[in-house]
Amino acid sequence: MNLILAPMQGLLDPVMRRLLTDIGGYSECVTEFVRITHTLHSRATWRRHMPEIDHGCRTHAGTPCTLQLLGSDPDNMAANAQAAVAAGARKIDLNFGCPAPTVNKHQGGAILLREPERIRQIVSTVRQRLPENIPLTAKMRLGYEDGSRALECAQAIAQGGASALAVHARTKIEGYRPPAHWEQIAPIRQALSIPVIANGDVFSLADYLAIRQTSGCDDVMIGRGAVMRPDLARQIKQHLRGEPVQAAAFNAEIMDWIRLFFDLCLAHEPQGKYAVARLKQWLGMMKKASPEAAQLFAAVRTLREASEIQCVLQDFQAA
Repeated sequence: MNLILAPMQGLLDPVMRRLLTDIGGYSECVTEFVRITHTLHSRATWRRHMPEIDHGCRTHAGTPCTLQLLGSDPDNMAANAQAAVAAGARKIDLNFGCPAPTVNKHQGGAILLREPERIRQIVSTVRQRLPENIPLTAKMRLGYEDGSRALECAQAIAQGGASALAVHARTKIEGYRPPAHWEQIAPIRQALSIPVIANGDVFSLADYLAIRQTSGCDDVMIGRGAVMRPDLARQIKQHLRGEPVQAAAFNAEIMDWIRLFFDLCLAHEPQGKYAVARLKQWLGMMKKASPEAAQLFAAVRTLREASEIQCVLQDFQAA
């Protein structure tokens, strides 16, 4: 019953990965995708996307970190996967689910779900060229326009040699609009011999229990819910261990996490613009689940300087 932190582009960067895995509950996390085109990336590029390479591909808390690649050319994908492993990566994941128009325009991400055979070729080529001890996994959506070829795409991934598959239970066209179709993961799980990981709209412990029951999957990947409720994985683990489930108090633990996150962002980029933008982005998501986060977001929304925000964070107490 693994809990995996999803590879959310523009959101789950190294700082957020560190924070959420420090809070705990995750078996694994996956990086934002590295775009593969015609170039062979250097070790500096791999380290920029996954600084965990320098620490045995584990986060500060010791959570294993998987490197995700996105692209459409089998040879370039395989060559870069080899280069990433040479730089220190210990597990590779392939992205067949990104809905971004720019990515899809260049034949990456979810657009490939129109071509199951092409998916099989990409997975097979990468698998054949990786060392046997390096696991290869993949993530997909149910399809591009609809889910009519979902099983075909999933089977192509398994036949290509992937050792596990995460399925985001929406099509590309649906984006992130509710609901996620958990019931459509079940036929994929039943048809594949490799583990299938359920993903989509897990925002609470109740959602976690429901997606497992509906999909039949033991393993679950959590995305936006992990950012909106930073202790969600910890709550789930408490439940699985038979312990009382205790949500973090905003004026205690959560504020400590917010202050730590801001400090980590400043250490990552001292000029401050990154820290200001990332904090507002996070609070903008947290406020959907937390009135206290909404209060803090309102207090910092118009501020532009890191020093101003630090003063607010230092003294803030939610009403």
